[in-house]
Amino acid sequence: MFEDGGDRTYHVVVNEEDQYSIWPADKPLPAGWWTVGFEGVKQECLRHIETLWTDMRPRSLRLALAEEADDR
Repeated sequence: MFEDGGDRTYHVVVNEEDQYSIWPADKPLPAGWWTVGFEGVKQECLRHIETLWTDMRPRSLRLALAEEADDR
C-alpha cells in the first residue's frame, strides 16, 4: 500500500477493538485509529506489535465471552 524504502517512519496504531497496525508517520491517521506512542521503521513497529497484541480476538468478542462466563 505504501512504498517502504526501509527507513520510512511508522506509528503503531490501535482501534477500538484493540486491533493493531502500523501507519506512515507522515500521513493523517484514518478515522477510528490512534497511536499508542511508539514509532520507528517498519520492522521495529511490527516487533512492538508482537509484544502488545497477544490476544488476536477483537475486544467485543473477549467482553462477550467474559460476560457469558460470568453468567454461568
